[in-house]
Amino acid sequence: MAKAFASQGDLTEKKISFTEIGEGLYAFTAEGDPNSGVIIGDDSVMVVEAQATPRLAQKVIDCIRTVTDKPISHVVLTHYHAVRVLGASAFRAPQIIMSEAARNMVAERGQEDWDSEFQRFPRLFQGHESIPGLTWPTTTFNGKMTVWLGRRRVDILQLGRAHTAGDAVIHVPDQNVMFTGDIVEAHSACYCGDGHFADWGPTLEAIRAYDLDAIAPGRGDAVVGRAAVNGALDRTKDFVESTYKPVARVAARNGTLKEAWDACRAECDPKFKDYAIYEHCLPFNVARAYDEARGIHHPRIWTAQRDLEMWAALQG
Repeated sequence: MAKAFASQGDLTEKKISFTEIGEGLYAFTAEGDPNSGVIIGDDSVMVVEAQATPRLAQKVIDCIRTVTDKPISHVVLTHYHAVRVLGASAFRAPQIIMSEAARNMVAERGQEDWDSEFQRFPRLFQGHESIPGLTWPTTTFNGKMTVWLGRRRVDILQLGRAHTAGDAVIHVPDQNVMFTGDIVEAHSACYCGDGHFADWGPTLEAIRAYDLDAIAPGRGDAVVGRAAVNGALDRTKDFVESTYKPVARVAARNGTLKEAWDACRAECDPKFKDYAIYEHCLPFNVARAYDEARGIHHPRIWTAQRDLEMWAALQG
């Protein structure tokens, strides 16, 4: 019998932290599980990332209610992946915001991604029966949009492709804090299965140019202080480059996917093996890096069947 995905055996509940990273700004984190962010304005609240199910989203709401009773007016989704967005209905927000490119991903691969991720990571879909269907935005944008929460300005920005084609970040200028989604991780592996390796480094440098005081990454603990922010950017960049370069060398000589896997492990295991979800991400990262190195620039759609076929190839 083929070995299961690492995430299928990850059944341990994670400890939740709710950390203030600026005045009225919070990071909801859970030891490498998907993070959410909270931005409290004058009269309402914006939530960044919706979790995978309404039941898990309720954990975010419970944390919000410990610091404010203001209504949740906006949910911003930094990109499309099922574990990030399918809990959106729990917030009952009038506005759900995505980039236009992220919405295109829902249309192109929304159900396939949901089926794939549900198979890979069952623990993150607690209460999946309460998901009403795919999450669609009420509002989309290209490049940049600004939301005013009373006097608090929130800029939602596309700084470049990285984790997906639709990536956005959320910047709160009055505190110089950014919610980066999965473009940046903190002591957690990057999931690159829908990524754009050639663009990821420049996008990280575009984030660095803000000289941020704190970030809420996609996974891992909140990052506070400019030195810590730069360290997280550096480690994320190293992870992405260390994944892609050995795979690209194998692809350039027409080596196999299994050879690319072995080369990537030799490079990455010594540096990143203790990172959260490392084993979960690695097969998908190698497959995507192998495709990009061979000129497949638009990530292929992951399906439950493709997941199993890829995994079998790597095991053999």
